[in-house]
Amino acid sequence: MVETAGVTRRLSHSMARGVLSFPLTSFREDGGLDLDAYRAYLAPQLDAGPGAVFPACGTGEFTALDEDEYRHVVTAAVKVADGRVPVVAGVGYGWAQALRFARIAEESGADAALVLPHYLVRAPQDGLVEQLRRIADGTRLPLIAYQRDQVSFTADGVRRIAEIPTVIGLKDGHSDLDRLQRLTLAAPEGFLFFNGAATAEIQARAYAAVGVPAYSSAVHAFAPEIARAFFGAFQEDDTARMDELLRGFYIPFVELRDRVPGYAVSLVKAAARLRGLPVGPVRAPLMDPGPDDLAELTKLLDQGLGLVGAGR
Repeated sequence: MVETAGVTRRLSHSMARGVLSFPLTSFREDGGLDLDAYRAYLAPQLDAGPGAVFPACGTGEFTALDEDEYRHVVTAAVKVADGRVPVVAGVGYGWAQALRFARIAEESGADAALVLPHYLVRAPQDGLVEQLRRIADGTRLPLIAYQRDQVSFTADGVRRIAEIPTVIGLKDGHSDLDRLQRLTLAAPEGFLFFNGAATAEIQARAYAAVGVPAYSSAVHAFAPEIARAFFGAFQEDDTARMDELLRGFYIPFVELRDRVPGYAVSLVKAAARLRGLPVGPVRAPLMDPGPDDLAELTKLLDQGLGLVGAGR
């Protein structure tokens, strides 16, 4: 399909120019969706020059959104992006519900969809392939599969999903680089791969060594200055600068993130609030950080911003 090929080319080009941005979703203190705040938050995110924007995905609390909220979030992202970068919306659960979200994303103007891991059950390769096939049969959107947790493709599985005309790539969250190398070698030319490790900068060089240089950046959601500085050093193969940012910010951030389940999102949102960004609290079952962790996060954020000559 020409449209799918065009989106693939555009993504391939844009993700070489910037990190993949996974924006937070703004909620009010009473838990309601705050669209005005979301638009205000998105604008500087897009101005910071990401390679693509992925609304309503894991960092955007996809599983906390109902269908109406999801439509509003994706529509807002498309309007704020205004064609500057590709917009890839998250879809998920079982194939039937994922297809409902994919159709909403298509109607809302998204360029593609990221198929998040399905709910709860483990499945054989035949089932994982069929899941994607059924979603692809019901939407014209190009699809990117996301493997992590209970979803894990084999080399043969990747060959088979790549045969589905609208499946254009795979995002990896397992960080098993031996296995990932086998997948990249099994895929056809032009099939896209993305580094989706938690705080992907930590493993950016290792992923690039197996042919997967593009990565998502949770840090971009609250400190695009830090994310841009690391990406620039990564592109220039400036080992000393990358190591400085890893030691001074990324590694201690990951150590703090790993203390509490859900901090991969709630710590990011707390950091955004510390910078005055209008994102609000997380929704249950996630919980915002307590005062001790928040104090440590504040010091760490100041330290990271200081490394790139920025202020909070």
